[in-house]
Amino acid sequence: MRPKLFATKASRAAYVDRVLAELYPETPIPLDHRDAYTLLVAVVLSAQCTDKRVNLVTPELFAMADTPGRMSHIDVAEIQRVIRPCGLSPQKARAISGLSRIIVEKHGGFVPCSFDELEKLPGVGHKTASVVMCQAFGVPAFPVDTHIHRLAKRWGLSLARNVQETEADLKALFPKASWNKLHLRMIYFGREHCTARGCDGHTCPICSCFNPKRQS
Repeated sequence: MRPKLFATKASRAAYVDRVLAELYPETPIPLDHRDAYTLLVAVVLSAQCTDKRVNLVTPELFAMADTPGRMSHIDVAEIQRVIRPCGLSPQKARAISGLSRIIVEKHGGFVPCSFDELEKLPGVGHKTASVVMCQAFGVPAFPVDTHIHRLAKRWGLSLARNVQETEADLKALFPKASWNKLHLRMIYFGREHCTARGCDGHTCPICSCFNPKRQS
């Protein structure tokens, strides 16, 4: 059994929030971008790809076109050539071209600042829309990827079966004002201390405190 100190989700959430805030007082966005549009494109490229690789690709892409208007005039095959290292390049190239055209035609060249309109864009799901809403527009959101979903389960914050349910659980546990920074802190922590390959429960600064063997 867990020590009484961490017997509830609320107590574990409070501890997680405190540790992550101490470790990562600053929360820079890991994807290089200049504005809402370049962030949106970078997030689309990051699907099943590392942020590091995306950041290696976007300088050439944005030198070619860094606005919806310019991108909508670039041939899809040329976009695909540039973004090929990110994987899934045919789908991503079509999505970038399509969303750029729609932004120009329906939104006056500006990235829409609502979940509903963002999620109507090609290649933009709820997680991508959440990233753009919170990081480009400052709207409280809690983007949950597969690793945040994994961490929430490891830490006993959620037993949800999918990222959508995990998002709801985390939103219920943490104050809305902390969501935008907290999801980034969880990303940083997962990369540095509690990786996708696994955690033995002893060296991770959070898992070690929730591991009853370490408390005995």
